Amino acid sequence: MKNTFKPLITVMSVCAVIGLTACATQPTSSLAIQRENNQYQVTGIGKNKITAQNNAVKAAQNTCKRGTTPVVSNESTQYNGVVDESTGKIINQAGSIAGVFLGKDVNLSQDTDYNVTLDFYCK
Repeated sequence: MKNTFKPLITVMSVCAVIGLTACATQPTSSLAIQRENNQYQVTGIGKNKITAQNNAVKAAQNTCKRGTTPVVSNESTQYNGVVDESTGKIINQAGSIAGVFLGKDVNLSQDTDYNVTLDFYCK
């Protein structure tokens, strides 16, 4: 009987770890770093590239004073997922389909999968 409870305890432990990490909040963007010649740099993070870009743009907009807007001079995107980007997309699509049957979205994406760094100035 002891061996029948071992898988159950393992599954419960994994669920507890996932549940605890899901509650942790993480900032979605960095504070602006000022470079020479009135240039700034911010980084936005997100589960996908669009979310990370939007978070970086919001941080850039918050940096510029009223009446000015950020003008991007350089943008770079970095993927930091658990598996490579194309495999992650396939797994997440399969997880979404499985989620229909399970009643819960199964997704490997994390809020830190994409980093978008913007170099900009305010005009």
